[in-house]
Amino acid sequence: MADYPLPTADLQSLGFAQTPLEHLDRLIREHIEEGRYPGAQIALARHGKLALFRSYGDARTEGSRQPAKDDTLFLLFSQTKVLTSTTIWTLVEEGRLSFMDKVTDHLPEFGRRGKADITLQQVMTHQGGYPSGDVTQATWADHTRMRSEVCDFSLDWTPGTKLQYHPRAAHLTQAMVIEAVTGRDYREVIREKVLAPLGLDNDIFVGVPADQQHRCADTYGPEARDNSAEFRAAGLPHGGGYATARGMAAFYQMLLGKGRLGDVRIVSPRMIAYVTRSHTGELPDAAMGGIPMHRGLGPHVRGESDRIRGLGTIGAPQTFGHGGAGTSYSWADPTSGVSFTYIANYVSPDPWHSARLDRVANLAHAAID
Repeated sequence: MADYPLPTADLQSLGFAQTPLEHLDRLIREHIEEGRYPGAQIALARHGKLALFRSYGDARTEGSRQPAKDDTLFLLFSQTKVLTSTTIWTLVEEGRLSFMDKVTDHLPEFGRRGKADITLQQVMTHQGGYPSGDVTQATWADHTRMRSEVCDFSLDWTPGTKLQYHPRAAHLTQAMVIEAVTGRDYREVIREKVLAPLGLDNDIFVGVPADQQHRCADTYGPEARDNSAEFRAAGLPHGGGYATARGMAAFYQMLLGKGRLGDVRIVSPRMIAYVTRSHTGELPDAAMGGIPMHRGLGPHVRGESDRIRGLGTIGAPQTFGHGGAGTSYSWADPTSGVSFTYIANYVSPDPWHSARLDRVANLAHAAID
């Protein structure tokens, strides 16, 4: 495992105003004091340097309390999706895939139940037509069964006719395409093509090995959450990744670097330009209260809508990123070179969750000089 790839620099030298970040620090401390969530991390980076990284509160509250530390790994939930999609990008640039391929070009049995003509691009932009698809827990350690269950997904509506977030199905499909093309476990491919080359394989995990699971924060919420070793090892491609906030801030610095982090390039500038632009225009997302989510092929884009999830109301229209259910968001602003991650370990319901995310993101945006 490599050392963390970003050098550190002070806030002033990177052009950040102190006062909004003091307000952000106070806000997070108030949330923890109010019992909104046990612990959190934030990270702020710019121009390939880490400006701020802080851990707050507790990683675990049951049994023996464990404070959150800088090496604590938080559950990413759907932030994991961008890591899975990035692996697809690398395979496109190896000529092993095209976004315009049909899924059945690689998973022939996926054509069951009317899905024969769905393209990878439709899947990646949440227009595939099967948002309710999911797999059983038995597939976590049996990817042959996972492939079978993914290929047996049923359509909810005609592919390509509307936009509706696929919380599990789209990235389970991408993971099975990765395995079909490479002949290898998608978790290994994500690590070897994305995380390890970037020097982030000690900060981001899709499938946490047994010897690193002691670093994982427990996740809490109004409903019971799975904090088992089996879940952490499974590395589900839609929501099972774990990371530090500084790991995700550095990953988004790679996206701002047009596929490059330091001396390492994993995809081309043209690829980054393609996957981080809006492919769905002002189409409302039926799963997001009708908000136009401006979906790219991995992240989504701020755009100019009045309402937007997680990226901050005052963020530049070009800002792109992704969130995790009730807990977190990471984003990158190409106009300033800034990336930011906020992540907590309690799945907070709306409307409080979305309102807090907007405040958090706006304070980070306000710090950019």
